This record gives sequence, structure tokens and C-alpha cells, in this order.
Amino acid sequence: QVRLVESGGGSVQSGESLRLSCAASGDTDRHYCISWFRQAPEKEREGVAELDDDGTTDYAESVKGRFTISQDNANGTVYLQMDNLKPEDTAMYYCAADFACVVVVRTPGSYKYLDAWGQGTLVTVSS
Repeated sequence: QVRLVESGGGSVQSGESLRLSCAASGDTDRHYCISWFRQAPEKEREGVAELDDDGTTDYAESVKGRFTISQDNANGTVYLQMDNLKPEDTAMYYCAADFACVVVVRTPGSYKYLDAWGQGTLVTVSS
């Protein structure tokens, strides 16, 4: 079992930055890929960024050029650097593990195919 814990959320002004962290524990010897999702009130959960097992990354169009996903190879923590934040980025942000490393976060509904989730961290961006 893989347990994920997000941190780093908060309230910022438009144009500011935040860095979210996703720390894994439990069966960390198991191979998996980490993605970030977000869910705004009354909206479907949507994929934001993914880090594939070959190191490639992919992003939702709405965050491309502003968000960066990365991993600290020393401890396995996955980060989501969010720059130039906008009010429409306001949401609960979740990291999730994909044991097969096949999920494409840009695909609508892809959240249904992730295998483990963190509890989420709230990001609020005011104008």
C-alpha cells in the first residue's frame, strides 16, 4: 500500500507562486508514477501534471508554462511548482499514484484510473 501526503497549499494573490509537495510512504519499493490533480467546488476532478517513469512530463493546457512537476530522487518527494497563479487555479490539489504508469492526466475522467490518493491540500488564489 502506498500512502501519499500533500503539503504546501495556502492562500496567495494572483501572480504569486506556491510549491506543493507529495511525500510517499508505505510500499515505496513498488514502482509507480505520480500525477497531480485538482478539484474546484462543484467541478469534476481534473488532471494538472504527470511525471512519467522515463522522466517525461505532461501538463494540462491551462497550466502549461506556469506549473512544473519534478521529483527529488533522494527522497522520492514529488513537487508541483506553481507560478503566476490565477484565481481559476483555486482548488483542492491532490497527488495520486498510478501503479501501471499509463494514465494520461489530460484525458477527461483520467482520475478514475489512479490507484492511490493523498488527502489534498487547498490552494486559494485571490485577484
